[in-house]
Amino acid sequence: MCGRYVLLSDLSKIERAFEIQETPSSFSCGNNISPGEKVLAVTWEEGKKKPVILRWGFVPAWSKDLPRGGGFINARAETLTEKASFRQAFYHRRCLIVADGFYEWEKIERGRKKPWFFHLRTGKPFALAGLYETWLTPRGEAVDTCTIVTTRANELISPIHDRMPVIIPRAAYDFWIDPMYRDTGSLEALLKPYPAGEMMARSEFPVLGIFKACS
Repeated sequence: MCGRYVLLSDLSKIERAFEIQETPSSFSCGNNISPGEKVLAVTWEEGKKKPVILRWGFVPAWSKDLPRGGGFINARAETLTEKASFRQAFYHRRCLIVADGFYEWEKIERGRKKPWFFHLRTGKPFALAGLYETWLTPRGEAVDTCTIVTTRANELISPIHDRMPVIIPRAAYDFWIDPMYRDTGSLEALLKPYPAGEMMARSEFPVLGIFKACS
């Protein structure tokens, strides 16, 4: 699973990497972005990319109440078309979740866990595959929620954990988020482990606690 990730890049760097403009600044930045926080994502509107703020923790549109734990933080790539919670979002509401890296935890002695930080060798921000949905609370308030799609771990991550988030290659950004793109086979082909040779890892212990203004 992916339960923590990092976004520390300056807004100008993010906008260049994702070819977006007029990005809202109310999203979470830091090295410990957690479920329930407002995260920066990119969707597709009127033929171009649109930066948006989503709450991390997917709630299906038909859900009457907020699920225990605040919603689904991850969705398994292998079952997106089988699960009623995610099927329609996979077909129509895909997004890019902007990140600099993510954590997985290694089990060590006496039940303790050591965090490992994974990022691209380029050091540039990249896109985690996401799905999003608008949920109406019992009081009728609209909440835009999202989840991160996961797949089996690559050779770099598998000694630490058996899953990893799906990373969308830059060349596939547009058709991943375009709701009119309906080639399910091509979309599913993206849901594979990112090449281990294009990634790096480092141990982070102790972990977390850096936050900054999104500027």
